Amino acid sequence: MNTIHPFTTIENPVTGEVGVLIEAPSDSNGRRLICEVTVRPGGAVPGAHIHPSIDETFTVLRGRVGMRVGDRTLIAPLNEPIHCPAGTVHDWWNAGDEEAVIRVEVTPGDRFLEMIANLFGLAQDGRTNARGMPNVLQLVLFGQEFADVMRFVQGPPPALLKVVTAVVAPVARLLGYQGSYPEYLARLENASEAASHPHAREARRHRMETGGVPCPSLTPHHDI
Repeated sequence: MNTIHPFTTIENPVTGEVGVLIEAPSDSNGRRLICEVTVRPGGAVPGAHIHPSIDETFTVLRGRVGMRVGDRTLIAPLNEPIHCPAGTVHDWWNAGDEEAVIRVEVTPGDRFLEMIANLFGLAQDGRTNARGMPNVLQLVLFGQEFADVMRFVQGPPPALLKVVTAVVAPVARLLGYQGSYPEYLARLENASEAASHPHAREARRHRMETGGVPCPSLTPHHDI
């Protein structure tokens, strides 16, 4: 995947998550990914999961966010980082009546970003259920492709899952399913290119300086 620029936006219309990239993985930052995620009331990630080799830190900037971290369930305090080391079961959801904003740091973030591009792409194309989960055929291949990145907690025991995967994966491929879709990675790259456009940068800077007032140079006008 090509370089992803800051302020790239990616949305999951099913789970209610909208992520804005703050810092992309690079050699200079230890491959860290930082994004700010806005989630609507009732929005949530698809379910409890672990990251086998990824450390993740959450900081709630606004709103009321419920979290499960290991054996603990809590309402995350504002502006206090909550660290989830690799292998820790975790889950989170908007527990309030207004939008919540969460700063998420992921290290390393390259493969995580590829996974999110695919999971959000499936949701955008109507290929998930109401919780943002793909169907069984898709999920088997998705789980194979991104086993190094994320594993959902709910499901059959590992031994049974291995047998199911061996049977289902070939069928899923024959039916045209893939573990990762080039078009979803391209969709993210296109969004990144749009975010890097000079007019987009100017609009963002103006919004930050004026608290959301439209940028005059970018606002259509008509001669009278």
